Amino acid sequence: MRKLNEENERIKQKYVFYLEQAKGLDEKSTDKVLAAILKFEQSTNFKSFKRFHIEQAATFKDYLAKSIGNSGRSLSHSTVDATLALVRNFFHWLAGQPGYKSRISYSDTAYFKNSRKSARIAHTANEKESPSVEAAFHAFQAMPDDTEFEKRDKALFAFFMLTGARVGAVASLRLKHIDLFNGRVFQDAKEVNTKAAKTIDTTFFPVDAAYLECFTRWVEFLRKEKLFGPADALFPKAETGIAEGGGFTVIGLSREPYANTTTLNKIIRNAFAAVQLPEYTPHSFRTTLMRLGVEVCKGDMEKLKAW
Repeated sequence: MRKLNEENERIKQKYVFYLEQAKGLDEKSTDKVLAAILKFEQSTNFKSFKRFHIEQAATFKDYLAKSIGNSGRSLSHSTVDATLALVRNFFHWLAGQPGYKSRISYSDTAYFKNSRKSARIAHTANEKESPSVEAAFHAFQAMPDDTEFEKRDKALFAFFMLTGARVGAVASLRLKHIDLFNGRVFQDAKEVNTKAAKTIDTTFFPVDAAYLECFTRWVEFLRKEKLFGPADALFPKAETGIAEGGGFTVIGLSREPYANTTTLNKIIRNAFAAVQLPEYTPHSFRTTLMRLGVEVCKGDMEKLKAW
């Protein structure tokens, strides 16, 4: 059972309430905040926040430097930088709370700042984490498209290259959000899980025509052969039913979207793995498209902004 400090738990819940109600953060964001604060508590063996002193901030930095992430490797510079920032913000808020004002000063929170070198590395893009345009097209071409699930998966890959959309938004898209004639995607924040709940009107990127052809075939397949309507999922999950011998089995495509991004991420990662390439994620396509934009626009900043 996880060790807890009840006093700390109460003030953390108060902080979460503040973030959600005053700052507008969603549960996913506050979960990240709580995870960062938990790491700090672990570094102090769950001492009360009221016993904070600046040496604990220095110890916390060492703790993060020695920590091992889920990958089995040391935490990345970006993870360390983000964790320190979240904990620093928490203590800055804490310094103004009754019962903590006399124990924590606003200036104390500066000791949570990352080193300049580590922060610089954290905010420097790593091109190795995204595929080249050629590598992406190679993986795409190798994907089969015989079954309806294979058609879906290949169209999903094509869509990420056409739009650079975030995987969370893509998982919640429905056919009514797609305008093939004008090459646009209307990500309505009332219906699509966009970042910061912003409505986004996306235009297809001018990538290889094979991507648009594949995606167009998929949309027409859903509309004409599967008889999907505007409210049905663009990338539907599998539908299960009862097998003849009992138990559950996949019987085809559902009309519902995925509840999370796990399967969509896996589809893209597997596409790259199938051609012996690193298992890039959908998010990495955004960097790929940006690099392509820099190349196409040839340093013209106005054109790049429009890209």
